[in-house]
Amino acid sequence: MSDRIAEARAGREPRIAVGVIADKPAIRFQLHGAFVDGRGQSWPAGEYLAEAADVGMRVAGARSERAPELRLTPGDPLADHFSLLATIGIDFHWQRDEEQRFAGALHIIASGAGRLTAIDEVPLETYLASVICSEMGAGSPPEFLRSHAVISRSWLLAQLVPRGETAAPVDEPGERIRWYDRDAHRDFDVCADDHCQRYQGLTRITSPWVAAAVQDTRGQVLTHAGAVCDARFYKCCGGVTEDFGVAWSDTAIPYLVPVRDAADPALPEPPLTDEQAARAFITGDPPAFCNCRDAALLSSILPSYDQETADFYRWQVRLTAVSAAELVSRKLGVEVGRVLALTPLSRGLSGRIDRLRIAGERQALVVGKELEIRRALSESHLYSSAFVVDTEGDPARPDAFVLHGAGWGHGVGLCQIGAAAMAAQGYDHRQILAHYYPGAQLERWYR
Repeated sequence: MSDRIAEARAGREPRIAVGVIADKPAIRFQLHGAFVDGRGQSWPAGEYLAEAADVGMRVAGARSERAPELRLTPGDPLADHFSLLATIGIDFHWQRDEEQRFAGALHIIASGAGRLTAIDEVPLETYLASVICSEMGAGSPPEFLRSHAVISRSWLLAQLVPRGETAAPVDEPGERIRWYDRDAHRDFDVCADDHCQRYQGLTRITSPWVAAAVQDTRGQVLTHAGAVCDARFYKCCGGVTEDFGVAWSDTAIPYLVPVRDAADPALPEPPLTDEQAARAFITGDPPAFCNCRDAALLSSILPSYDQETADFYRWQVRLTAVSAAELVSRKLGVEVGRVLALTPLSRGLSGRIDRLRIAGERQALVVGKELEIRRALSESHLYSSAFVVDTEGDPARPDAFVLHGAGWGHGVGLCQIGAAAMAAQGYDHRQILAHYYPGAQLERWYR
């Protein structure tokens, strides 16, 4: 057990380190208020530039410094803050740069040859208020906000638990099976982007409902068998949530299992592991909590850049045979030649593919798991790996492939749009959590 898990269990709120900008040659930051460094020297408000040097960094601005690292603590933690230009949605279709303001202490370190990393050191509950508003709209239904406060707190604490060794991904001739779990970050606890959970500082905190949701659930976590739950979440399941092992290692996690995203959580029959059943489900329009067409609700729960993605429940992508080959070459480093077939070999119970055979004129390659498949067939990422494939032209040598897909994200754990729709329909946060994390318990570790 980590020291901060023990601290939380003992009734004290932990502080955490969030990596906001990683491995850059220079970091520009602005102080809004007076800060103090580790030697007790005052740093006035103003703009500064930290540049990597042979040993540590050079900092230029109202005060100049040369040091191996820099930690600046606000004089007034409630009023003083700092701002950074951060990149959000890294490698996804909504990637962009954004000026963001942060509470807490700014810690800049040398993270490698000629590289700097900026870290925000902040109390856990302050971090949560931003996460909820960064992940979803601050105008979301209150019971959904309470649900998200619990799962974001639980997920964060679960990342502080030391992990054992995981099985090595398969990377052999003819097969590439990889997954991208949250690796233990060397210099901080969690990053600030979708790789961990979105944390976009004070900029996103625009609603008193968020502060109320965090305060009402303060210290509450989901647990299973006495341990804090690794409470995964994503945007939209597409009708059925997924098993942990389809996205990550072949590990059974009892509370991260497939459920139907409906009042009756019983899974479809026949199961969506069957190709015909998956096709009927994915090309159909089955009812689900996340099959939401309420424009007012969606505008309240989705941040502005997520609202640009209107086809989250059912979507379609067209790839020419030549462009598919080019993507596989560039993304995976394998020359399969002009793609002749995309064949699902296995699916999870949500219909998400975890092993896909890509047959080309030169060779065939089996790809998995779900995120590697999404990455291989898109300039950024496909919305999900729950898709079926149609061809255009000669079936033996198609001109193009049309992917008909369902959902947005890995599908494991809580479906954010589905959970928000549940809250809008009158479900409370305990019912929402029980639906998406069957068998998990709600406990309060600190107040």
